[in-house]
Amino acid sequence: MYSKNYGSMECLKELEMKLGYQFHNRKLLSESLTHSSYANEHKKKHMKYNERLEFLGDAVLSIVISDYLYNHLSTLQEGELTKIRASIVCEPSLATCSKKMDIGKFILLGKGEDVTGGRERVSILADTFEAIIGAIYLDGGLEKAKHFILESLKDIIDDAIHGRIHQDYKTHLQELIQSENSEKITYEVIGEEGPDHDKVFHVHVKIGDKIVGTGSGKSKKEAEQNAAKEALKEVL
Repeated sequence: MYSKNYGSMECLKELEMKLGYQFHNRKLLSESLTHSSYANEHKKKHMKYNERLEFLGDAVLSIVISDYLYNHLSTLQEGELTKIRASIVCEPSLATCSKKMDIGKFILLGKGEDVTGGRERVSILADTFEAIIGAIYLDGGLEKAKHFILESLKDIIDDAIHGRIHQDYKTHLQELIQSENSEKITYEVIGEEGPDHDKVFHVHVKIGDKIVGTGSGKSKKEAEQNAAKEALKEVL
């Protein structure tokens, strides 16, 4: 946890150093860091929170990555480009960038979100990253936002282009749940069908006693990954 001076000028300047971008209007940066839970706890201040900036940042991120892939991968067709882009702009990738820059400690969170691990939550970190992109776009224009995106995501972009990003949904789910509570994650085969050479397995995943996802696959491992993928949609 950071100091009590969340949102202070000192904090904003420190974050600017990590982002590699200095704002002309620091109110935009402050807004990008303000979670709705914090704004709701301070309604008298009529604070803006970051969901509108997140909406804008998501669109800017998509066009920048699409433009980059289109111009650098001239031999690939639409379907392949779409898959690569999806692996770059997904929540885990954006949250990884947030963690590298330690953005979590600068976010303005409500007390409830804070004490339950909100600063490490993948969805909050990814959303804040997109909101920062939106803030940079409004403050400095598309070229500044493009530079920030391509610099921040360069390793992830390179890994995605060269096929080094493989979504391990089980590990992602495990890390996410461990950061929020101590309940055990279990996978259970609930059915199988087809001949031995062409079986399909059906699995559900439970957090504690609650079923949070189901999945199918040609192997138990594939079914577990698909179940974890569905569970992530439930818990994020």
